[in-house]
Amino acid sequence: MDNVVDIVSALAKPIVDAHHFELVDVEFVREGKSWYLRLYIDKPGGITIDECALVSDELSDKLDNIDPDPIPQAYFLEVSSPGAERPLKKEADYERAVDHYVHISLYQKMNGEKAFEGTLTSVNDDELGLKINLKGRMKELVIPRKNVAKARLAIKF
Repeated sequence: MDNVVDIVSALAKPIVDAHHFELVDVEFVREGKSWYLRLYIDKPGGITIDECALVSDELSDKLDNIDPDPIPQAYFLEVSSPGAERPLKKEADYERAVDHYVHISLYQKMNGEKAFEGTLTSVNDDELGLKINLKGRMKELVIPRKNVAKARLAIKF
C-alpha cells in the first residue's frame, strides 16, 4: 500500500501546491470491507470544505486518467483538514509545534509510560523536549526521537 501512497502523493502535491495549500498526509487504508484513500491538506488559517472539494475533484480527474490504474480495487476518496489534533509528520511540523500542547506516543515505555501530553519545548535531530504536568509539578522530559511512534497536536482540557 506504500506504493499507492507514493503515487498519490506525487499526483496530489502539484495540485495542492498550485492552490498554496500544504499536503499534510496521505493514507490508503482498509476499514471493514472498504478501502479509503485519504488526503489531509491545510493552510495558514485553516482549510475550508470548498477547498477540500476543489482538491478532491482535481485529484479524482487525474486518478481516473492514469493507465494502468494504480489502485485496482474500489475505494473512497476523502480530502479533509487534519483537524485541531493534526499529526506531526515532517520536521517543519515539529518546529511549528514548539510552544504548543502535543501528544507523544512511544514505541517503548519511558518512566513507566508509553504516552505523554505536554508543551513541546524543543526539537532537534535526536530528541524532543516536553514540559509535562506530573502530579501538579511541571517536569521537563527529554524524549529520544527514535522512541517516538506518533506525535500530534493536542487539545488541553
